[in-house]
Amino acid sequence: MAEALLKDAEERMRKAVEQVEHELRGLRTGRASTAALEGIRVPAYGGESPLNQIATVTTPDATTLAIQPWDPHLVGAIEKALLAANLGMTPQNDGKVVRLHVPALTEETRREIVRKAHLIAEQGRVAVRNVRRHVNDEIKRRERDHSIGEDDKKRLLDQVQKKTDQQVTRIDELLQRKEREILQV
Repeated sequence: MAEALLKDAEERMRKAVEQVEHELRGLRTGRASTAALEGIRVPAYGGESPLNQIATVTTPDATTLAIQPWDPHLVGAIEKALLAANLGMTPQNDGKVVRLHVPALTEETRREIVRKAHLIAEQGRVAVRNVRRHVNDEIKRRERDHSIGEDDKKRLLDQVQKKTDQQVTRIDELLQRKEREILQV
């Protein structure tokens, strides 16, 4: 029963770390990355569809993103969605392919992106700590209900703290790697 609680906590912490990793991947660096377009939704076929489900997104070179819709009639809608997403890049449309040229980052822009990365990492740490708090409360409740003993409570609380420390360390590593990538000229 207690092991199931630990396993659940570890899974929820891992998901929080994966979310941080996903969000950090979407941050701009000096290079073109298809991950920057992951959250964009395009009005198509009477609803909104994710960009990657209606078009092929590629990086022909280090500073260009090419978006080729499967239905050529969607080029205009894709262009409007990219403008509305406020990516800091102006789409260029040749009738078949929409191209985004990734501008070189200024020092000020790099610092702003790093600040955003720190906020994402802090949100991840908070999510991991919230899982820890929830699990610790559950462990303490079970001890009050006499489902587990005091020794088991202490052992479980220590294990939860170790798992929390591991996941927070993982978030810090992801942040450091992304920060180096962003600040690299």
